[in-house]
Amino acid sequence: MLNQELILEKEAVGVQIPGGNQVALPEGSRMYVTQMLGGSLTAATDVGLVRFSREEAVRVGLVPPEERNAAAGVSPDAPLEEQVREALKTVYDPEIPVDIVNLGLVYGIEVVELENGLSHVHVKMTLTAPGCGMGPHLMAEAEMCIAALEKVETVNVECVWEPAWNQDMISEEGRMQLGMV
Repeated sequence: MLNQELILEKEAVGVQIPGGNQVALPEGSRMYVTQMLGGSLTAATDVGLVRFSREEAVRVGLVPPEERNAAAGVSPDAPLEEQVREALKTVYDPEIPVDIVNLGLVYGIEVVELENGLSHVHVKMTLTAPGCGMGPHLMAEAEMCIAALEKVETVNVECVWEPAWNQDMISEEGRMQLGMV
């Protein structure tokens, strides 16, 4: 499916990259899928790059439905911070094929256990550029994947700008994915 021409059989709603504006592509629109990582799909279209949520991609038949466990690679007995970190590895920058953890956008994860045995999770993250229109979408996707974890009651994802992100913050794994090593 990657880099193959697809024709939409139904109208699809996505988010224009990098502006972050919602866009509806009519039935019959042509697209080339450029990235299918984590919970979203990015496609080159006549209006530029557009990011579709997994739910929208399934709804319009771009991808088959499947179960997605945000922290599938982690034991449910692992510390919640580890589960959160693994869940965040399912959130990808729409233009760079690296997850937000390995891209170095996640600055901190704080887990506070509540009286009811569940937890509040607070994440501090940044963006690759202050004017990135995709910021609210990335933060919402991060919040959703954390909220899906069994032991989480509430989530707060905060965007911070200090320290400013730079390429030195990309992990070794991320550098390998980008061919930087």
